[in-house]
Amino acid sequence: MSGRVESSAIKDYIEVSKPRIVIVLVITAVTSMLAATRFDGTPNTAWDISGWKLLFLIISGSLSSMGASAINQFYDKNIDNLMGRTAKRPIPSGRLRANNVLIYGLALCVISVVLAWFTLNPMATFMIGLGIFFYVVIYTLLLKRRTVWNIVIGGFAGSAAAMAGWATTTNSIDVLGFLVGWIVFMWTPPHFWCLAIKQREEYSKAKVPMLPVIYGNQVTAKYIFINSLILIPYSLSLYFFGLGVLYLGVAAVSGSLMTLYHYKLLKNPTPELAWKAYKVTAPYLVIIFVAIALDSLWYFRF
Repeated sequence: MSGRVESSAIKDYIEVSKPRIVIVLVITAVTSMLAATRFDGTPNTAWDISGWKLLFLIISGSLSSMGASAINQFYDKNIDNLMGRTAKRPIPSGRLRANNVLIYGLALCVISVVLAWFTLNPMATFMIGLGIFFYVVIYTLLLKRRTVWNIVIGGFAGSAAAMAGWATTTNSIDVLGFLVGWIVFMWTPPHFWCLAIKQREEYSKAKVPMLPVIYGNQVTAKYIFINSLILIPYSLSLYFFGLGVLYLGVAAVSGSLMTLYHYKLLKNPTPELAWKAYKVTAPYLVIIFVAIALDSLWYFRF
């Protein structure tokens, strides 16, 4: 019996850690780390990284994301039970005590920063810490319940993960490293606004001022489409800052497909179509960052 209880508790702590988000952020960090090998002190040799640094980046990045997500769920405990999508989470359902989740989250955040300090480098550690700060303080505490631009500004938390990976290789954040990380910032709003259209009524019930709650689905779809029109040329422009042809091709195709769905959403901003657009937008980030990593391995420019 006790074994079942412990197993259930472990699953609940994994759930408050938001493992899907952890996986995406770790992928952006690792692929950025690999991509940066084309722009470090040995540009002619790709993927020449330390296995230990790769391991500690994965561990530190995972712990920071898990900890920040747990703190986010602790703070949102009084609104999660108002939305069907979140009511069954461990805290609102009563499976975990809120204070225990807070302690768990804080502990993971501290461990992640300390581990990064001793195993990576100061800049990578700073970016990991900055990611935690943006997600917990800027997004969760200050913006989420106050402004429709919450996810726009808060999106930098994801950029920090990519920049941490880049800094792990180069010990710094150069222009290209910053621009690569900024892709996450550009991608986050249209991705989550699609979800917000789908969950508009629930966000309204919880009094979270997401864009469709305040301005409606049509205006939100317009912003989603405009954001995509900005994201495509932005992503392609990274070729002129040093990325190669493989990345350029993948960015053009994946960005065009995403924009096509956002155009359909603009013409018919229904929750059903928003959900389809959300599912199309979701893998875009992983595809782009995997392309960035492979581009450094099979590097070619016109």
